[in-house]
Amino acid sequence: MSEKTRRIALLGLLTALCFGLSYIELMLPALPVGVPGIKAGLANICVVAALYLLGPWEAAAVNLARIVLNWLLFGSFTGLLYSLAGGAVSFAVMLLLKKSGAFSPVGVSAAGGAAHNVGQIAVAALLTGTPSIMLYLPALLIFGTAAGAVNGLIFAALQKRISPQRKG
Repeated sequence: MSEKTRRIALLGLLTALCFGLSYIELMLPALPVGVPGIKAGLANICVVAALYLLGPWEAAAVNLARIVLNWLLFGSFTGLLYSLAGGAVSFAVMLLLKKSGAFSPVGVSAAGGAAHNVGQIAVAALLTGTPSIMLYLPALLIFGTAAGAVNGLIFAALQKRISPQRKG
């Protein structure tokens, strides 16, 4: 099998897995912590995997495909705006940190989890016209960073089992 065929197959696999993890997360009950929007961000494992195993363009494609598929099948236009903002800010931060070479996949993913919440809360403040919604940000940053770190640890454990020829 050619390298191009492997990359395309991996891209398709990560996209499907990303969408599947997003769907599973939709089925999970919300955490009873009093702060809306707290999620595990499981699909981010696939975005981080694509970033490290394939490259930035492919990771962006996986991220965008997840957002659009979820919106088309389960979401609303407002949900799309939240997802696009969170996904874009998160991806930009993860890309910059990965390119810096100063962070492990765990650090990149943790920062991505926090950044996702920053993007979403900014859109929420704009759409609602309620700046006080920013009061949720500290809790969202804590949970987003923790979830991102756990997702990064999951990817790091998986990365050890993937052949060296596929590392990016």
